[in-house]
Amino acid sequence: MKHVLMLLALGGALAAPAYCDERGDAIAWLEKMATAAKKLNYTGTFTYRSYQGGGDAETSRITHFVDASGEFERLEVLDGSPREIIRSNDEVKCFLPDDKMVIVEKRGQYKAFPALLPASAGKLDAYYRMRLGDIERVAGLDSQLVILEPRDALRYGHHFWADIASGLLLKARMVDERNEIIEQFVFSQLQVNGAISKEALKPRFDTDSKTWRIHDAHSSQSLSAGSGWQFKVQLPGFRKSAGMQRQSGAVDGKRITHFVFTDGLAAISVFIEPLEGQPPALEQDAAMSSAGAINVYKRLAGNYMLTVLGAVPMDSLKRLGDGMEPRKK
Repeated sequence: MKHVLMLLALGGALAAPAYCDERGDAIAWLEKMATAAKKLNYTGTFTYRSYQGGGDAETSRITHFVDASGEFERLEVLDGSPREIIRSNDEVKCFLPDDKMVIVEKRGQYKAFPALLPASAGKLDAYYRMRLGDIERVAGLDSQLVILEPRDALRYGHHFWADIASGLLLKARMVDERNEIIEQFVFSQLQVNGAISKEALKPRFDTDSKTWRIHDAHSSQSLSAGSGWQFKVQLPGFRKSAGMQRQSGAVDGKRITHFVFTDGLAAISVFIEPLEGQPPALEQDAAMSSAGAINVYKRLAGNYMLTVLGAVPMDSLKRLGDGMEPRKK
């Protein structure tokens, strides 16, 4: 029996370096995906599909260009109502032709497929177990699958497929605790490091017409924004990465406080909106809903509406939202 136990112990010791090597390989692939999404020129067509609430799908075309002056991107939604997003470094313009409106805002931490991963992927190891999967074909390219399994019930799991040649993220899948798909992005066609002109990054809508309105979101970034509120419940791994004051609607619209908490991959947004007059009716002063992969939790707190949302389990949103309260003066 002692001999058997020694063999088992030795087997565990021998297995540990292999696991460490695989973890290191997984982190290296994640960091390669993060770098490729920001540093490479590429153009392609991808499909987003939500597997919640009817399984809606949407196809988009993306063009990404980098030169000495920075990072530029054009994203055009090809299904349904026409929409276009033009990014110049951290300035983002969203064109809504049906409403004849352009929304302009600064996004210092812009994250959209295929740029979903943080540069410091090693920090994710504290909250996700990482391992390599199989080599698979995606959009006609060989790709390496990297699997992230959450270490707790506060976040979802992720599967990422990286182009072996360039490192660019080709496919991203979010899964729940039963490994069922929540949402997925996947390229159907992609060209990496081809010739791209800056003309390809210009919007196709003529906004010089007087019929178009330009709405500046007027967000003032500050981690001390909303300092009159405290979060009594801290979600392990989720740190406050952004705080800002946003202006709603009209020029003299209400100032809404917006926080972002993230573990580097999953993100939770918190909106604090002052109410005027009679507050909206909520069942027991709180309500839960979902919009595709995004869960939403709302509750009343005095003369404020608190909205907590993100692609995380509802219990995570509820724990964070229920722990919010105004600081005592």
